[in-house]
Amino acid sequence: MRGSVTDPEATAGHRRARRTAGAVASATLLLPLLGAAPSNSTAQAPSDGLQRAFAGAAAEYHVPLSVLLGVSYLQSRWDAHAGAPSASGGYGPMHLTDARTAIAEAPHHSDGTEDARGDSSRAALLPSTKVPQNSQLPARLKTLTKAARLTGLPEKRLRTNAAANVAGGAALLAAAQKDLGEPLSDDAADWYGAVARFSGADDTATAATYANDVYGVIREGEERTTDAGQQVALAARPGLRPDTAQLRRAGLRTVSAKSTECPTSVSCEWIPAPYSEFGTNDYGNHDLGDRPTSQSIKYIVIHDTEGTWDGVLKLVQDPTYVSWNYTLRSTDGHIAQHVKAKDVAWHAGNWYINAKSIGLEHEGFLASPDAWYTEEMYRASARLVTYLAEKYRVPLDRQHILGHDNVPGPTTSTIPGMHTDPGPYWDWQHYFTLLGHPLQRAAKAKAKTRTSGGLVTILPDFAQNQPRYTGCVTSGEPCAAHGSSEVRLYSRPDETSPLIKDIGLRPKGDDSTIDVNDVGSRVSTGQRYAVADRNGDWTAIWYLGQKAWFKNPQSRPTAVNASGQVVTPKAGVTEIPVYGRAYPEAAAYPAGVPVQAVSPLPYKMQAGQKYAVGDKVPGEYFYAPTFDTTPHRVVIGKDMYYEIQFGHRVAFVRAADVNLTRSRT
Repeated sequence: MRGSVTDPEATAGHRRARRTAGAVASATLLLPLLGAAPSNSTAQAPSDGLQRAFAGAAAEYHVPLSVLLGVSYLQSRWDAHAGAPSASGGYGPMHLTDARTAIAEAPHHSDGTEDARGDSSRAALLPSTKVPQNSQLPARLKTLTKAARLTGLPEKRLRTNAAANVAGGAALLAAAQKDLGEPLSDDAADWYGAVARFSGADDTATAATYANDVYGVIREGEERTTDAGQQVALAARPGLRPDTAQLRRAGLRTVSAKSTECPTSVSCEWIPAPYSEFGTNDYGNHDLGDRPTSQSIKYIVIHDTEGTWDGVLKLVQDPTYVSWNYTLRSTDGHIAQHVKAKDVAWHAGNWYINAKSIGLEHEGFLASPDAWYTEEMYRASARLVTYLAEKYRVPLDRQHILGHDNVPGPTTSTIPGMHTDPGPYWDWQHYFTLLGHPLQRAAKAKAKTRTSGGLVTILPDFAQNQPRYTGCVTSGEPCAAHGSSEVRLYSRPDETSPLIKDIGLRPKGDDSTIDVNDVGSRVSTGQRYAVADRNGDWTAIWYLGQKAWFKNPQSRPTAVNASGQVVTPKAGVTEIPVYGRAYPEAAAYPAGVPVQAVSPLPYKMQAGQKYAVGDKVPGEYFYAPTFDTTPHRVVIGKDMYYEIQFGHRVAFVRAADVNLTRSRT
């Protein structure tokens, strides 16, 4: 928090001591509300314990209950995450930050060795992925220390006990209100400045966006069951109008959104990635283009940074490194834009996808199950994606809003090195709800009586769906149990049967694993697949040229029936090739532009198999191997392709090889 207590120096020590003593007594009384007075307690928490903890902390620190609940919802949706830190080192329902502790414990490793450009017409770009770490942490990353000072509670207690954490958050809000010279009013409208300061943002635009979101939550109201089974509710106050003028007295810097391509509903600043020459005939770290005039934008790719905000910003400003279009900060949802949408960033490891996409990096770590993403970052991301999707006519579905882990290797040799972020812990269902295109749980429809046919959308309950993973910290070691967007696939309708094999990842035919980075035998929320068979509580889909089974009981479905277009090999054809990029035929290339190989992947689509269609596109290639843009060309062929959901990643098939039909529920 910025600023300091304004009490006269002569009485400051006495007042702090009195406040601390009272806070300790009050917080100690609050802890049993969650059945967690000792940190190692195993007592079962009452289902309304967290609600009462909020009420108790609000009363003790004279913070309106609606403000305390609204701030907490924007940080964590009231989840405690079993005391584990967020992507930016925030703990508990109030997201009290202790980044030094969290970062020291977080696993830092790369999830792949891909060539970020993914263009075989030039040398592979494989820079070091080590993210620089700052020795000096900004105030927004160490609010837990201040909360401990204000409450007198141990830092460990604030990290691990939800009731203590709520008390710490209330104390911070009250301190911010006093710093602004405002009374501890019981009217939520009087707390706008304190809420803005609680965000930790050091600029007015980000702080205002955060505060507006909190008051939006208060106006609309919320109710949910937390990850610890706690029932929490915030009553709606539709007419609430906060005193936004308080922000002018908060002492925050002004950040200009000039040059950015962002909606007004987010806080955004321009931190450009360099387009510059270095070495011998080399340059970085993106290509200049003329999208969407020269070529359409078809995809938005969701990444996580595998590093902290400040370190990642240093990387994207390095001309020898790679690039992406936007970075999103975990603590407050602040956005930095680095590459214009007209230009092509090097982010997805597949040149065809790079040339047709916009890349968003979210501060976070794939292999940390509980390095959770804040609600404010999810919301900022969803607003940005909604804006970009509308501007560039990108459909809001999982065939166009891709995770990096859904991007195919462009050639056979690149498949094993492709990245796997944002991984199984990104909540796609919640994200699409925020996008305004919720993935509908149509499970009320009658179950299919036929054994095959139709489509399904993968849609497990994120919190309850907790498949086992290994490799989050140490290879082979189990990851912590956690909600997941992904569902595992088996070779038979039996969880003891072998997992589906991926010959692209393992050309020798080795088995798939449950490693957190192994996408060879799993499907993700929102993806659509053609049904191949059904057997009791099990559903089989066509996946990587095989029949793949997943558990899908009617009482707790992990997929729902869907409809849409599918492709199948043309009659009389035994099998057809599958591609990782939709490149033009040789005859389409003009003089001076080297013909790019239309390289099939090692997979095959067999006769009788069906795959869900995401789009129909012409073969296209952006030739841009030089710093000088004069020889750059966009080559568009006559050959048409269908983008399909082939495995965990999308793929492409030539339209001339398949028949297109519509599958209905």
